[in-house]
Amino acid sequence: MEIPKNTKVFDFPTSSLWFDENGILCSISKKAPEQTMEESKKWMEEYYKIFGDKKQCMLVDITNATPTNKEARDYAAAELPKVVKAIAMISHSALGRMLTNLFFGLKPPPYPAKMFSNETEAKEWLKSYL
Repeated sequence: MEIPKNTKVFDFPTSSLWFDENGILCSISKKAPEQTMEESKKWMEEYYKIFGDKKQCMLVDITNATPTNKEARDYAAAELPKVVKAIAMISHSALGRMLTNLFFGLKPPPYPAKMFSNETEAKEWLKSYL
């Protein structure tokens, strides 16, 4: 996934976010050091300042995502349902897809979530939740 030219981009330490032409909130994960719990909370506050509490359909490229500790995963599991209507994830890594599917299998989120290997299929799936 690539950030389109002439698009407003919101940069966070672990990802870059923007809205596509359909209103899907897209995100590309960055290679970054593992965040502390305090940093995770700070960036969630920033997210709310920018996007509010409206639930979004999200497309996230997790290919370069940094592994997170259990505390951060639990925090995300509590916060994401407040802002996610549906989430599609892309990974160009077979290991990344496997770990994500395993995580969702063990702890399914309360919103539709699906792993994809390409952006087109992921966006088509998300459009049904817009």
